[in-house]
Amino acid sequence: MQEFRHQEHRIYLGDALEVLAEKILDESIDLIFVDPPYNIGKNFNGFKDKWRTDEEYLNWCYSWIDLCLKKLKPTGSIYIMTSTQFMPYFDIYLRGKIKILSRIVWAYDSSGVQAKKYYGSMYEPILFGVKNPKNYTFNSDKILVEAKTGATRKLIDYRKPIPKVYSSQKVPGNVWNFVRVRYKMNEYEEHPTQKPVALLERIIKASSNPGDVILDPFSGTFTTSYVAKLLNRKSIGIEINEDYVKIGLRRLKMIESSLKNNKLKKFVKQKSTVITPSLFGETDG
Repeated sequence: MQEFRHQEHRIYLGDALEVLAEKILDESIDLIFVDPPYNIGKNFNGFKDKWRTDEEYLNWCYSWIDLCLKKLKPTGSIYIMTSTQFMPYFDIYLRGKIKILSRIVWAYDSSGVQAKKYYGSMYEPILFGVKNPKNYTFNSDKILVEAKTGATRKLIDYRKPIPKVYSSQKVPGNVWNFVRVRYKMNEYEEHPTQKPVALLERIIKASSNPGDVILDPFSGTFTTSYVAKLLNRKSIGIEINEDYVKIGLRRLKMIESSLKNNKLKKFVKQKSTVITPSLFGETDG
């Protein structure tokens, strides 16, 4: 396990279960975004995303789910993604532990044929839940989108005492349309399942405030940490793959370097690097 800190951001190179158990204080996190391996056979820089059995995969997932919930503040929120195949298991498992407020569909188009003998998958599911449905952060005014009824179609609401055009803005529904990150896009990094900045912007703006601590236990290209920094939040990112950690160090400007720079390679290989004193609570060990 290796730790890197800079200003209000922390990156861990290591196993998510170990880092969650040993380095993150219970009830210390305001918002958790989880985008774990989906168990569908993706190749993550040499690691094949496939468990021997579905039961093994689910037991592993339940372990990090329980740890994440322990780390979440009583007023905290959590967003969890997985494949369409496994989301029903996550949903049922979580119902007795938190209040699920929304079941979100992230829908996107595809440039290629997804399937020829059945309906191809064109979305990924997201669960949004909170510990206390009477006390949690949701900044609806920060994520308003265009309401076509009022903004474009200019329809009149005749149910009002004085009829008027429908509002031009609204809180998004639970179907989100964000394009997938593709090769040569400005935000593209070398990762097979990179999530778009726009998706994380909506989640972080809605469910946290400036100064809050955001945790992503499977950081990948560290988009969660990157957006948290842009929005003046603190972040903790965990990633087991060294090359992806290098991406995170660069995106968070913990060191000015490209992925191939030897200086960054040596930097990552240090046993432990502390750049500034911690701004988070932490456990010993």
